[in-house]
Amino acid sequence: MAYRWTNDLTAADVTPKSAFLNRRQLIAGTAGLGALFAAGGASAQEELEPNSFEEITTYNNFYEFGTGKTDPADNAGEMVIDPWTVTVDGLVDNPGDYALADLLDGLTTEERIYRFRCVEAWSMVIPWNGVELADILDKVGVQDTARFVRFETAVQPENMPGVRRGVIDFPYVEGLRLDEARHPLTLMATGLYGEPMPKQNGAPMRLVVPWKYGFKSIKSIVRITLTEEQPVNTWQEINAREYGFYANVNPNVDHPRWSQSTERRIGGGLFSSRQDTLLFNGYEEEVGELYADMDLSVEY
Repeated sequence: MAYRWTNDLTAADVTPKSAFLNRRQLIAGTAGLGALFAAGGASAQEELEPNSFEEITTYNNFYEFGTGKTDPADNAGEMVIDPWTVTVDGLVDNPGDYALADLLDGLTTEERIYRFRCVEAWSMVIPWNGVELADILDKVGVQDTARFVRFETAVQPENMPGVRRGVIDFPYVEGLRLDEARHPLTLMATGLYGEPMPKQNGAPMRLVVPWKYGFKSIKSIVRITLTEEQPVNTWQEINAREYGFYANVNPNVDHPRWSQSTERRIGGGLFSSRQDTLLFNGYEEEVGELYADMDLSVEY
């Protein structure tokens, strides 16, 4: 497992795994891309304690297994994740059906502590491990005409009660603009807390884009397609008025049915106060330039 560091931080500053797993306070590092990519932006100097493994793995959305927050943990056990094949196609030099191990072979695995913000206005802090999506894209060779990356999830009706019940149309689809996909914060996560990714959190590989609402971070990916045209993601297809393509965390642009100005931190306790939502989830310094010429109330 490799770590990144900048300025006066070195590998010696990284919290030992034993302390990490005991949920001790983790040093956020200096602004932006610090030792563990923790926090970021305006609040990079604060100490962030990740949510517990139990909180992360028992409270989340994964509609393939049901619509309740505990449904993924209750129902994901039967999903088959070995063997796992990822189809890479579209505008790439090396298309094909890749065994996951072959797709990741030779790439550097890193540990990143990121804020996670759901469009439902709850949040966590999660320690992921994985590889930069940009490294995967470089490996398969992106052609000059590609502008977007489209993703699809696995569909296993026999193992996914949400799929059997037709909760929404499957496969779940998401997409990123190519410069978003290539950003160094964008991670293909294969685990959390230094362990393999739990099934209910998107095993064996999921996308993590920390400045966007959680529904962009598509789980259990089986297809990556490079395309010239902007994909239509699942929630756009369901209700484009409420869910846009970009899904950047923005306290100034409300969901039509609720405010996005504050959020509830999971694990904070029943009577804990809500906290202010940060623009781009606190990563404005790192990613703000990607949207400098956009009206984020229109391109939401």
